Amino acid sequence: MAERISATPSALELIRKLSAEHGSIIFLKSGGCCEGSGPLCMPAHEFKPSAADIVLGELEDAKFYMSDSHFSFAENMHTILDAQPGSSGSFSLDCGSGFAFITRGRLYSDEELANLPPVVRVGY
Repeated sequence: MAERISATPSALELIRKLSAEHGSIIFLKSGGCCEGSGPLCMPAHEFKPSAADIVLGELEDAKFYMSDSHFSFAENMHTILDAQPGSSGSFSLDCGSGFAFITRGRLYSDEELANLPPVVRVGY
């Protein structure tokens, strides 16, 4: 089965560090105007998913959500979470760590598209 999201070793290391400091964390990629490719990382207890959020997957037990409106543009792309030296410049937990989470995408192959898991839409 193909995956909708993966992470680089540097992103996985930062996830482990932030989880040790803050407990359970999540990511939200909203596609808003201000952050571009930067997902927001926050404590899981501070996030209440809406019916318009999609779960792309989990990375080191951290759920990665994407807004439905952003997913409509990204559904044919594999999302890759990375952490690069710099500052996120936002309210994200990576701010001040010396690293910033970013996302990149690549188009799925035909084989991957045929083997994607179903989209998990959040509803409460």
